[in-house]
Amino acid sequence: MAPSSAGFVTALTAAALATVGFLGYQAYATSPAHLTKARANGTPAIATPQAPGGGKNAALLPPGSGTGARVVYSLRGHRVWLVGLGDKVIRTFEVTPGSIAPAPGVYAVTSRSNAVTGTDGTPVEHVVRFTSVDGVAIGFSAAVRDTAPADSTTTTVRTGGIRESRADGDVMWTFATIGATVAVIP
Repeated sequence: MAPSSAGFVTALTAAALATVGFLGYQAYATSPAHLTKARANGTPAIATPQAPGGGKNAALLPPGSGTGARVVYSLRGHRVWLVGLGDKVIRTFEVTPGSIAPAPGVYAVTSRSNAVTGTDGTPVEHVVRFTSVDGVAIGFSAAVRDTAPADSTTTTVRTGGIRESRADGDVMWTFATIGATVAVIP
């Protein structure tokens, strides 16, 4: 490559980096206030919903649960929403939480396993992990035999598995790939 070509490539690279930086700043600057404020002070990047998805409106996506494609998990409602582009709910279903709960906030899927044995000894499949608490992995999974999980209030085993049905687990597995957003709401 001739020296003038190297200068041209360097200039193009610098221009591309400046453009990406500008677009990133522009996206941050135009984000809703409840998202940018959370990033600045370290609080969860979601607002507390008015109704966390219980009762007759269980299928309705809670307000303030974020934007864009994401998994929304309600701690109180024991419900998950798989949300596509345009805040369109693709699927919603009830789950059974483990004995360890994640803090409300926004996470990303960090690892997945097709089939493992849960910390409670139950064979599980389609494990989608998004955080850990005190060394216990937290994530969604489905029991292979589609049996009800043990009552987390009567067991001494520390579990972070949020159990779903096998059918719901199949959809979660397809939807929540590495890096997918998981919004945990109260």
